[in-house]
Amino acid sequence: MFDREAYEKRVEWFKDARFGMFIHWGLYAIPARGEWVRSVEEMPEEEYRPFFEEFDPKDFDPRAWARAAKNAGMKYAVMTAKHHDGFCLFDSALTDWKSTNTPCGKDLVREYLDAFRAEGLKVGLYYSLLDWHHPDYPHYQDANHPMRNHPECSNENRVFSRYVEYMHGQVRELCSNYGKLDILWFDFSYKNDYFDLTGEAWEATKLVRMVRELQPDVIIDNRLEVSGAGFGSLVTDDPSEFSGDFVSPEQIIPPEGIFDNAGRPMTWEACITMNDNWGYHAKDHHFKPASTIIKKLVECVSKSGNMLLNVGPDARGNIPVESLKILADIGTWMKKNSASIYGCAGSGLAKPENGRITQNGNKLYYHVMEPAIGDVPLYGVQREKIAKVRLLSDMSERSISDNWMVNNYPDISFTAVSETPELPDPVDTVLEITLK
Repeated sequence: MFDREAYEKRVEWFKDARFGMFIHWGLYAIPARGEWVRSVEEMPEEEYRPFFEEFDPKDFDPRAWARAAKNAGMKYAVMTAKHHDGFCLFDSALTDWKSTNTPCGKDLVREYLDAFRAEGLKVGLYYSLLDWHHPDYPHYQDANHPMRNHPECSNENRVFSRYVEYMHGQVRELCSNYGKLDILWFDFSYKNDYFDLTGEAWEATKLVRMVRELQPDVIIDNRLEVSGAGFGSLVTDDPSEFSGDFVSPEQIIPPEGIFDNAGRPMTWEACITMNDNWGYHAKDHHFKPASTIIKKLVECVSKSGNMLLNVGPDARGNIPVESLKILADIGTWMKKNSASIYGCAGSGLAKPENGRITQNGNKLYYHVMEPAIGDVPLYGVQREKIAKVRLLSDMSERSISDNWMVNNYPDISFTAVSETPELPDPVDTVLEITLK
């Protein structure tokens, strides 16, 4: 039986934090063509193994990563402990395919966790259910395996239950050996004409029970049950044990937010790349401007969701300079306006045409993203319900307008945001409206 009270308590910090850093990093940073390079190029392991032999990120400084996240206003982070290539950034006793056996020689997960905790951030680990390295994982005719089109890589002697046992063992290591984890981010369930790798194919009930025993407060995404394309049974009144704690839309912000079958707002997190790849891609400079990401973060929060924004460090262990610049610019805005993000959710008011609205208790945060001719209309906010209005960035007073121009529209409040035609912040000028 689903315990909604325990569930709401578990996700409370997550809904307060609203903004986190995703970190995709591994051997694929060396070919520098994205984290799916083995699958996309159908690369055999003998061509991939040389990257293992040379992996040695000399510039790796997890404290610098943590400071960049904190200064951007992020409250938590999730790093890939193991991606689809099976390579582990932690010192697993169950495989030799791990960072401690490369020239790097380090348990990178442990160093990441220590550094981010030291900066006061919540910490999470991503773990791929897929594994293109393990001999018992399906090769031929799998939906994603690099050798999926190679009949010579027959699955005849591959025992999937052995892989599932291995996978459970690694999750146990992560939950037992690295202190308190705040998030476990599994990725991902899928099926094709030959394999159904969803839910109990992973022995998901058994896995989640083990995780909850070892890490009772951890929150889990919904991808043991579905892919990034689905919501799963979490939207019902009786979710499965492995339904997870939050929905995980990828590279999209749900147009209306996400609600369960009873109309209740769901806990969700949109995971978003800065450019077009999760893992480092040397030729991908298609970075979203900080202004866009700020507006999209506000959009997520206005729909009662989180944003998990990705960085893909390079083979030396450096976050790309474009990403660092974007994080710094986001941080400049967050330092003045984070009260409109943390602890906030949707207001129940319709989206105004000049911006968005977030809310925390009796505080409405009106995000003005378009300049007005004259005073700014505060759509949906009734004058008689307003106690005061302040410009959030400096808490300076903004009065409710009362003149012949605005009084023609008694159902809409107006305020003079700026004495010039330009907004104080051209990206997003935030007004804090205290309700009576």
